[in-house]
Amino acid sequence: MSSSTIRQQPKPQKSPNPKPSFGQGVIKVAGGTALGLAMLGSSIIAGGLVGLAISFRNLPDVRILNNYAPTETSYIYDVKGRLLSRLHEEANREVVSMEDISPDLKRAVLAIEDSHFYYHHGINPTSIGRAIWVNYRSGGVVEGASTITMQLVKNIFLSKERTFNRKLSEAVLAIRVEQVFDKDKILEMYLNNIYWGHNNYGVQTAAESYFNKPASKLTLAESALMAGLIQAPETYSPFTNYTKSKQRQAVVLDRMAEIGWITPQEAEVAKNAPLKVGKPTAWQGSKLPYVTDTVMEELEAKFGKEATRKGGMRVQTTVDYFAQTKAQEVVEQGYRNLRGRGIYARNLQIALVAVDPRTHFIKAIVGGVDYEKSQLNRATQSRRQPGSSFKSFVYYTAFATGRYTPESVVNDSPVSFRDGSGLYTPKNYGGGYSGPMSIRTALIQSRNVPAVVIGRKVGVDKVIEVCRRLGIDSPLQPVTSLPLGAGDITPLEMAAAYATFASNGWHSEPTIILRVTDSRGNVLLDNTPKPQLVLDPWSAASTTSVLQGVITSGTGRAANIGRPAAGKTGTTDSERDVWFVGYVPQLATAVWIGDDANRVLGRGVTGGGNAAPIWRNFMQQALKSEPVKHFPAASKYPRPKAK
Repeated sequence: MSSSTIRQQPKPQKSPNPKPSFGQGVIKVAGGTALGLAMLGSSIIAGGLVGLAISFRNLPDVRILNNYAPTETSYIYDVKGRLLSRLHEEANREVVSMEDISPDLKRAVLAIEDSHFYYHHGINPTSIGRAIWVNYRSGGVVEGASTITMQLVKNIFLSKERTFNRKLSEAVLAIRVEQVFDKDKILEMYLNNIYWGHNNYGVQTAAESYFNKPASKLTLAESALMAGLIQAPETYSPFTNYTKSKQRQAVVLDRMAEIGWITPQEAEVAKNAPLKVGKPTAWQGSKLPYVTDTVMEELEAKFGKEATRKGGMRVQTTVDYFAQTKAQEVVEQGYRNLRGRGIYARNLQIALVAVDPRTHFIKAIVGGVDYEKSQLNRATQSRRQPGSSFKSFVYYTAFATGRYTPESVVNDSPVSFRDGSGLYTPKNYGGGYSGPMSIRTALIQSRNVPAVVIGRKVGVDKVIEVCRRLGIDSPLQPVTSLPLGAGDITPLEMAAAYATFASNGWHSEPTIILRVTDSRGNVLLDNTPKPQLVLDPWSAASTTSVLQGVITSGTGRAANIGRPAAGKTGTTDSERDVWFVGYVPQLATAVWIGDDANRVLGRGVTGGGNAAPIWRNFMQQALKSEPVKHFPAASKYPRPKAK
């Protein structure tokens, strides 16, 4: 918006007229030669202050405003661009350009704060007298003595103390700013910097908060109300005192009419226009809090906390809003069902994580049954024993040695091993032994002894190496009981690891962030998948083949979803943690149930009986629009040579 726009355009939609002469513009704003003489005096005094500025050598260099980046709010969106949350500290701000601010708002702000903005050189010596006169005529405080440039430098460079030295420094800095920047740039910085109330800094977030629209769409009535807030934002806020807010709006509109920027008729129409006031947005909670928390964990690890909350990032996540809400509903329903079955653990919780095997993008993440009661994200922050769901890693390791196939025979019989803690004797869930059986049968029936035997033969250190390739970073100790899930692992790690089985060995770093840009569209982070083949394809396909049997005829029959799927149940000793982790080619999901205090859930609680139904419910809904796909057969790949 140029000075001619302010002086001659009563309505923003009209094309600007040729720029009038200086005298014509002055007459339009203030009327006559008197102000022209005053401006001459202003220039003389301004020149004197430039000389005085030499004594203010410790003042900041205003040229740093060329690179000045005020703190901005970061925004988190779902994969389709739906706003999920805002991240900021004190200042909720989004910087916008002059072209993205309503002309009505620019006029309203200038009219009430500094109607001679486009004519002075940073200070206006006559403004004090004019303010006294205007305020006397209006019967209230209508216009202040500080120019917009002075207000800008005060907010950015100076303290809030009311002293003569500070006011003098303010004047000197204002003159310097006017020498370096044009008027439109100064006004743009001002409108993006000032406080509008309710933690809104800058015009864009204020417009969104007060009127649920961007600053570019503000009407004259809305613009006048917002301009009136600048003097005392909380006092005149329509959220706290609508009557006062309307009274202040009328003062702004009357001032605009008085100086000829709108007609009296336009002022009256704006005063009577209905206002649809929004609600404070600065501290609104996230629509998908577990998603937002996971995003923040990843952002802070990459950029640091300060940049995340002050850097004006635009974060596109990998999560679809509706898929995530379905996951939350499934978890809540699963919780009610568990309570209905008599599982009364005091701190009963459920976590669910879904990962796309083709990209390793997180598609849904639920860290607990009620975020308002507990903000702990158990999907990423709680490590729990995976029980028998860990056996898949053991048998994959065995297949990858080239010495075993799914049909290799292993003995399910009493056995003991001596390790660092003494004599270890594994037992099967429910007791008893079945003698010789194939690895396929052992995994389908989730027999414990064969898993420990195979783990000892291939080496638990080799199993840990496989886990590391699958992205499991949690501490794992090479103990004899590791094949039964003796280590603690997060649900996200389990889901991502099984997603690599689903992709037949291709792995990418799991992430919930698709892309991050700054507020101007510059790309800060691009998480385009970079998959690497980390597993032997024959061994991965063989593992999937066996895990399909778990669902069709084994401990995971309650997870049957009517299409090819593979998975594994997990139940720890004393029923403290129960799992089901499974996948189809398009989606891998881990479900964990446990008590936050690691208490026993109840006798007979199992992954197959309690976690698998939750997995099935989610997968059926998540895959409604996905075609049925089959896993690759192991016969398509060469078997590894025996090592």
